Amino acid sequence: MKRSARPSNGFTLVELLVVIAIIGILVGLLLPAVQAAREAARRMSCSNNFKQLGLAVHNYHSAYKQLPIHGVGTGSPPNGAAPFGSVDATTNWWTNYGDSNAWRLSALVGLTPFMEQQAIWDEISNPSYINAIDPDNRLTVAWPPMGPTVQFIQYRPWVTEIPMLRCPSDPGVGLPAQGRTNYAACLGDSMEWSVRGPKQHQASRGGEVVTNQTWALRSLAADRGVFVPHKDSKFRDILDGLSNTVAFAEILTDLGDRDSRGTQSINGNPPNEIRLNPSYCVDNNQLDPERPKYWATGIPTENANNGRGFKWADFRPNFSGVHTIFPPNAPIGGGNNSGQTGMFPPSSRHQGGAHVLLADGAVIFITDSIESGDLHQEMVWQTPVNGVSVPGSQSPYGLWGALGTRASRETIQEQLNQ
Repeated sequence: MKRSARPSNGFTLVELLVVIAIIGILVGLLLPAVQAAREAARRMSCSNNFKQLGLAVHNYHSAYKQLPIHGVGTGSPPNGAAPFGSVDATTNWWTNYGDSNAWRLSALVGLTPFMEQQAIWDEISNPSYINAIDPDNRLTVAWPPMGPTVQFIQYRPWVTEIPMLRCPSDPGVGLPAQGRTNYAACLGDSMEWSVRGPKQHQASRGGEVVTNQTWALRSLAADRGVFVPHKDSKFRDILDGLSNTVAFAEILTDLGDRDSRGTQSINGNPPNEIRLNPSYCVDNNQLDPERPKYWATGIPTENANNGRGFKWADFRPNFSGVHTIFPPNAPIGGGNNSGQTGMFPPSSRHQGGAHVLLADGAVIFITDSIESGDLHQEMVWQTPVNGVSVPGSQSPYGLWGALGTRASRETIQEQLNQ
């Protein structure tokens, strides 16, 4: 009698190969979705950081009846002592003071106690004997209250990374940056005078910053954003409405790779070239035609220590300011030194745009394609060459420019936060 063959309980080699192939295909399909989900989570976290920043701004205004000043600080006291740097108050205000911050602190510094960063604020607002690069050895001369100028890496608060000021999609970390920030104050739709404002540093008066009539007139004409350097402002000054005006915007931090959003090109006669034509750098072929997000070979760029977003506590536009001229992720309009002059658009590591914080606390995502008017038209300032961009004009830069001005009385018809 013939015995029947026992059925096989295993898989054949062909069947195993088919299963492995199917699993491989599924994994290949799944990985992009996982990566997209991760970026969506990072983008949501970035938006939440901005919402917390908006709450800090409103709580600050409730406490002090004004917005934090961008470009606030202290002057060099007579016979001041400093652990490092110059104490000579007769030198210009960009000198490496160790006994004052020379009125160079950003609005973010004043917001620290409202961002759950009371410990940092306590160290800033009191004398400190800590040397950040040698913390085990106490200084014999204390840092002054409100700290030294921002480039001192020995001063611990200036090199502290504040998590709420960092976008999780931005990989920048460490030197040559100090404490990085991905969020910057809106300075309006003109770069003219946005590093000066209406007041001038007077070294002969102990480092005091006093109103200069000429500077004040230029600032009134051009400094049209929520924040004006060295000047206090209130919500009542935002005549266009808090929900129609950008207060802060997102920026990426420089990675040292010549990304045109992270470092600026250096030109010969700024701010005239960029002020007359925001598209100057593009028109003069300064971008690499094969990699248009990067500066072309041979184009000089900013010093490596002055990358975008490198100093959260420094008020200069390169470090903590934005303009609403070019749309998000456009190249920086290169100035001539240390981030003091130039046009600085928002930017981000997110795909297709960047977050902005409106003055009412709303956070919206602005795309790179937002309507931005005529990007070859001269900026608004005191004495425009073309006779068109006179003080009080509506923004030449369309909806995007209008969102950056606080009191131009321009109608915003678009629904921004859908």
